[in-house]
Amino acid sequence: MNQNTRQQIRDNAQYLRNVRPLDPEELHEYVEGQPHPAVVKQVLREEAFDLGIVEQDDGTFVPAPEGRLSVNFDGVERFPDRYEQQVIDLLTEWGGLEWHSGDSGDELRERIRDIKERYLQGQAVEYDELTALGYAVYHLPDYYAVAKYVLADLAADGLLPSQLRVLDVGAGVGGPALALRDLLPDDALLDYHAVEPSAAADVLESLLEDSGQNVRWEIHRSLAEEFDPSSPLVGDDSGGGAGNDSGGAGGSDSSGGADGSDTDAEGYDLIIFGNVLSELDDAAATLYRYVKALADDGTLLALAPADRNTAIQLRTVEREVADGGPATVYGPTVRLWPHQSPDSESWSFDRKPDIEVPTMQQRLDDPNGGTGEFVNTDVQFAYSVLRTDGKRKHDVTPDRGIHAPMADAENYVTDRVNFLGVKLSHDLAEREGANPLYLLGDGSQKVDHFAVLTEASILNEDLRKADYGDLLSFENALVLWNDDEEAYNVVVDGETVVDRAR
Repeated sequence: MNQNTRQQIRDNAQYLRNVRPLDPEELHEYVEGQPHPAVVKQVLREEAFDLGIVEQDDGTFVPAPEGRLSVNFDGVERFPDRYEQQVIDLLTEWGGLEWHSGDSGDELRERIRDIKERYLQGQAVEYDELTALGYAVYHLPDYYAVAKYVLADLAADGLLPSQLRVLDVGAGVGGPALALRDLLPDDALLDYHAVEPSAAADVLESLLEDSGQNVRWEIHRSLAEEFDPSSPLVGDDSGGGAGNDSGGAGGSDSSGGADGSDTDAEGYDLIIFGNVLSELDDAAATLYRYVKALADDGTLLALAPADRNTAIQLRTVEREVADGGPATVYGPTVRLWPHQSPDSESWSFDRKPDIEVPTMQQRLDDPNGGTGEFVNTDVQFAYSVLRTDGKRKHDVTPDRGIHAPMADAENYVTDRVNFLGVKLSHDLAEREGANPLYLLGDGSQKVDHFAVLTEASILNEDLRKADYGDLLSFENALVLWNDDEEAYNVVVDGETVVDRAR
């Protein structure tokens, strides 16, 4: 198809989109040479995001909804069967029907052990086909659940538009991609770009092939450090794939992705760094560069496993980019006090209910004696949400006449004070019967602050009931220094009032 034909289809669609549904059977008559209606339909699918149209079940196209994205979400109980079956199909292609037993099962189990050991030792992992399959079996289900929880929260906060342009950096085998695709209503538009240089891209490509007609996607096989998120895509004028009939939805960017992404001057609505910061040589510099590719009201989401090293590294990178760079922290570690930034260690992570054990993990684990070594159903994660428009999840500025900043804690040890703080953990008490313990932060703390609930009452029950990331108001809390932990304890007793702050 020549460019003139494509442009004529675009022009006619642009003219008629607000008049009546766009019918390829009608539209082809207005184009020079009258290309087949199937050709017109394919162009409309490929250009849907730029034209702001969505395809209906009858094959016609209508204007896409505008405004903020609204999603229905009620938690994640299990990894969807259809995705698990797709992974099992890939495993079967690799190792046969009995991929989980015999030599193939032993090889896969040993590779997963090696991945976990290298991760714990902070060593690089070589991403070949077997490694990618190991990640898909062991990590894809919980990564999917994590991404779905966080993305649903972003949508609930009104941070995602109905016509959504996404860049997924270090996309791996597809946790965020699948979660995002499942969250979207049928009439939403998704222009999804993945940056993934390894064999994991092959798994991702396979999982994306059945995307709906209102999803356009492309995989750029490039290192995150080499990919240019601010440059327009060069080469093929098709704009990538557009659903089931796209022949792999545009496939991979064979140029290596260094020529950039299919974005315009407005930038991306959402950029995701999912469990990849720990693998970058200079995570802060890389994140800094990608932040500048956000739309004016765009969001950058960084995810990390909940283990100590990666969760703390996430906060370190967050501070380099947000407290001295182009972004601000939307959440969860909101900077409540102007011109203040934290220096505390802040091993902070959220936790959601476990998902059901995927069948593929159970199959791999059973020949090993059913020890649980190859079962991964925990949904625990650290995350950071950055923006460039100054918007914060809690748009509150404390009053020094009422609230004490955590930065000044050494001045009021043994005193009772009032302050605002974000709840940054679930109960951290290590033994049964111990006083509940929660990490707090107001964005100014120099060392960690922990709320210790020594005497529960109706006046302070919000400390226990509040969700991770909620803003709390403390009245008459006793502040003590804990030598053992080298941290401040905020004692919440019968004289303390704790309320969710609005």
